[in-house]
Amino acid sequence: MKHGNVALFVPHVGCPCRCSFCDQRAITGGGEAPTPDQVWEAAKTAAAHLGERTAQTEIAFFGGSFTAIPREYMLSLLEPAKEAVERWGFHGVRCSTRPDAVEEPVLSLLKEHHATAVELGAQSMDEEVLRKNRRGHTAEDTRRAARLIKEAGLELGLQMMTGLYGSTPERDLETARQLIALGPATARIYPTVVLEGTELARLYREGVYRPQTLEEAVELCGELLPLFEGAGVRVIRVGLHAQEDVQRRQVAGPYHPALGELAQSRAFLKGLLPRLEREGPGAYQVKVNPRSLSVAAGQKRANVEFLAARGFAVRFVPEDQVPRGGFALSRTEIK
Repeated sequence: MKHGNVALFVPHVGCPCRCSFCDQRAITGGGEAPTPDQVWEAAKTAAAHLGERTAQTEIAFFGGSFTAIPREYMLSLLEPAKEAVERWGFHGVRCSTRPDAVEEPVLSLLKEHHATAVELGAQSMDEEVLRKNRRGHTAEDTRRAARLIKEAGLELGLQMMTGLYGSTPERDLETARQLIALGPATARIYPTVVLEGTELARLYREGVYRPQTLEEAVELCGELLPLFEGAGVRVIRVGLHAQEDVQRRQVAGPYHPALGELAQSRAFLKGLLPRLEREGPGAYQVKVNPRSLSVAAGQKRANVEFLAARGFAVRFVPEDQVPRGGFALSRTEIK
């Protein structure tokens, strides 16, 4: 069953350092931290709109390091969230935080306030990449925090970034493998976008840092998606949310409002192409789930055209019995 979020952003509050890529004002669409009243009003409005879907929705605190913010302020946000869960039947409370800001006492506090999941902004499991990007924590901090979250009975989510300063596609793939080994339920993949006012913007202008192109990010994410999903990890986000401030402050890097769909289409193509190559050039009918048609064809039919250029005349047709992301392949006569 698909879950949703009542998203509340807590930018910068609690962050002990300024990472090379960080501009939470642009990423979250605003720079003001929420008040307890705003948490309550957001939950109230969502409950009125969602109806029965409230039970599949979490109140989510994103954008900063939630468990590192001043304890009094953290509790002031959790209290209305807890009351909203009890009054309107939300699934629970979700938050994102730094790996070095997770301890058993704070996890107990979260559980007392109906927390269901904690996401860790790991970003990389490569020590050199973490250091170069001023993360202020280690890969071991991520491993330890992940273990504590799971031992507390909370759902573990992990977030990674691709194309960070000092990283490579191979290092990013290794990060993904190490994150998968921690047994998360969910993952988010964020290709690095260079924003004005960040350390990466300075390094980019000095020619020290080369960000990923959109094509490079799509290609890599097309490898990462099946890696996570094949291990039973649900990828709940690829790329930054579409925000006017992100587009306005972007200096460089692979920002695209539909990056997730581009990556899914590339992953689908990577799964289909080897099968076609084994069969040989010709005309094919490929049955896919109706909800996967646009992903299979690619944005502006990019996958169809790519395959046609290689001698594969492919026609995608909807079939309810085919699972999402899968396909059933058969040859057809060329008409």
